[in-house]
Amino acid sequence: MKIHPIKTEIDYNKSLERLEVIFDALPDSKEGDEAEVLAMLIDNYENKHYPIDAPDPIEAIKIRMEEMDMKQKDLIGVIGGKSRVSEVLNKKKKLTVEMIRNLEETLSLSASILVNNYQLSDN
Repeated sequence: MKIHPIKTEIDYNKSLERLEVIFDALPDSKEGDEAEVLAMLIDNYENKHYPIDAPDPIEAIKIRMEEMDMKQKDLIGVIGGKSRVSEVLNKKKKLTVEMIRNLEETLSLSASILVNNYQLSDN
C-alpha cells in the first residue's frame, strides 16, 4: 500500500481510479484498509477543491418537503395561513423567528440553515 497526500488534480484522478479498482475489497484486508484511507484522502481533497454550498433556506425547505412527500398546504399553520406559506415559498416574504422554530421542528431542519440570508424575489 503506497498512499500519499492528494495535492494535484493528477493525484486526485489517479486516486479515484485506484479506489474504483479496490472499492469492493473486504474490510480489514490490505486492500480494504487502502480503500478506507484513500476514500478519506479523496473526500478531503474534494471538500477543499470542490465545495458544495448549502442551499438557501427556501430551497432547503422545498428539498425537505419533497423528501417528506409534503405539499405546500402541509405548511399551513407551520408558517402561517395559505397566502403566507405561498409568499414565503415564493420568496416574497422572509422567514420570521417563529416560522424558523416551527420549521425546525416540523421538517427536522437545522435552524442554522434556516437563518441564512437569501434574496427576495422581485416579482
